[in-house]
Amino acid sequence: MEDTNVFYRLPALYDAVQSDSGSAETCQALIERHRPDARTLVDFGCGTGRDAEILAKHYECTGVDIQPGMVEYARRARPGLDVRIGDMRTVRLWTRMDAVTCLGNSLAYVHDNHSIRRVFSTFAAHARAGGILVVCSPVWPITQTEPTQSTVETPEGLASVTIRYEWDLRTQINTMHRQWVLASGEEARDVIQRRVLFPRELEQYATAAGFEIADMVDASGSGLTGHAAYTVARYTR
Repeated sequence: MEDTNVFYRLPALYDAVQSDSGSAETCQALIERHRPDARTLVDFGCGTGRDAEILAKHYECTGVDIQPGMVEYARRARPGLDVRIGDMRTVRLWTRMDAVTCLGNSLAYVHDNHSIRRVFSTFAAHARAGGILVVCSPVWPITQTEPTQSTVETPEGLASVTIRYEWDLRTQINTMHRQWVLASGEEARDVIQRRVLFPRELEQYATAAGFEIADMVDASGSGLTGHAAYTVARYTR
């Protein structure tokens, strides 16, 4: 995965670019709305632990990520956080939580239907009865064909990035091509492929794993108008 995404090779860059994403705060608000008595939480695909660190202020929190480099960075940058290496298709912590989360497009990196079902089985294996699942994932592709350019503040200074997208309806894969010019002058490229799961698909996978959809909203907290959505589901088994 490090070969396909600059963020995975440079975790500090990821932290800097995503520092104001608001994902953890949106997730917390949804948990408070649907399971206000939640005390324990597991975050699958936690990456650098940025969101998990925020959530850990309110819950007894464990983070899980498949990439050793990201986990090592999280442990160095956030030494008080419980972060473990694990593949969310197969990992079992042998405990059940009040809240299960999967943020930051982590689910979108699982492309085939069988593996997605396995991920939802993992969610179910870690949710206690009545527990809440919060998943953030793309529900609509970005189809613009013209490249966009922007600058981002990094720990080393300003970097520029050019982004363009491709959309394959057959596979439901949205491919993002990024070209970076880092503050050092070094250039880097990455190709990121994300599976888009439409709302009815998310509902089907969740229901099959024993969840009941409670809410589906975009980052604003109401309605579905953006490319990404937060799916909230309650475990019923």
